[in-house]
Amino acid sequence: MSVHSPVLVYDAIVIGARCAGASTAMLLARAGHSVLLVDRARFPSEIPHGHFIHRHGPTRLGRWGLLDRVLATGCPAITSLLVDLGDFPLVGRGLVLDGVPVGVGPRRGALDGVLVNAAVAELREGFVVDDVLFDDGRVVGIEGRGAGKRIREHARFVIGADGRNSMVAKRVRAPADDAVPSVSIWYFSYWSGVAGEALELYQRGRRIIFAFPTNDQLYAVFVGWPAAELDTVRRDSAEALLAAVDLSPELAERVRGGRRKERVLGATQLPNFLRRAGGPGWALVGDAGCHKDPYGALGVCDALRDAELLADALADALSCRLSEPEALGGYERRRNQATLVDYHANLQQARLNPPPAELLEIRASLRANQTAINHYMLQREGLIAPQQPQPSA
Repeated sequence: MSVHSPVLVYDAIVIGARCAGASTAMLLARAGHSVLLVDRARFPSEIPHGHFIHRHGPTRLGRWGLLDRVLATGCPAITSLLVDLGDFPLVGRGLVLDGVPVGVGPRRGALDGVLVNAAVAELREGFVVDDVLFDDGRVVGIEGRGAGKRIREHARFVIGADGRNSMVAKRVRAPADDAVPSVSIWYFSYWSGVAGEALELYQRGRRIIFAFPTNDQLYAVFVGWPAAELDTVRRDSAEALLAAVDLSPELAERVRGGRRKERVLGATQLPNFLRRAGGPGWALVGDAGCHKDPYGALGVCDALRDAELLADALADALSCRLSEPEALGGYERRRNQATLVDYHANLQQARLNPPPAELLEIRASLRANQTAINHYMLQREGLIAPQQPQPSA
């Protein structure tokens, strides 16, 4: 294969065209910057990741003009939340704010396809990035392979949106803070013929179950266990998943009455960390910069948020409104301010300890008042301000 000389310098090269990378590329391109978006995959394609979007995620998709496109893939809007911590099911209903549903759970092939199509950046699929290029300590481009050629491209910024095992992070030696090894493991699959309109959460001892409807009239079921149980669970993950679901008889009746349509997938390497967000000529976004246990389903919605924060910062640097260190330093501060409280709360909840008595008392006090339940659920989602501090479920 021959090495091709660069013919132009992009404002940004984004490595990874999933939710964080495609969103960052889209926002930079919309601001008038030249962007090259590369990914080893071809779209649409699935990846074995969680895919529920809640909190600020649906609102952000709506503001970008993409929520209707996501719903048009056949993914239902979710306007009900059921939370059962082993006491009783507490159900919030009709949870819509300003026309935006509280959640949506598109398969990643559908979601990433919408984002890639909206990116209006130059896209190279099936492109493998082997390395980043340096000049006097600054990242200045990438080297990779695509269409049978080895290619170098240059840019003012290279953005690593290449996941928790980010090659970019390794090459720039981005330090990680608040790092904690995996505390839980997750297995999941999809069923047809299962009724259910809500996001349902059940805690049964040290088992957590999430279930919700998704594309193609399928029903997603995710189950988490403490990481120490990995060897036991993976001996027969399909049986272990159903045994956990059986701890909630009403859910089990619906799931066992359906038909599993896909194999059981697992996510067992789930480190928690915040990496440095940027440096000379480079930045990290999404799981490359901050990875969290799936307990709180924060991955996608936080990736969308951080894409917006990074795109704003790079636009300031590219337009010389701020110096590069000021812009990237501001991005890291805003990212950390936005995520640190959730990061630590999520890590604590992912240990799957019994819910605190105070939380159970609050739930019991709400049980007979649907308006209060709905208000509590919206507070829990961070969509309205709490009237008083509430412990997290």
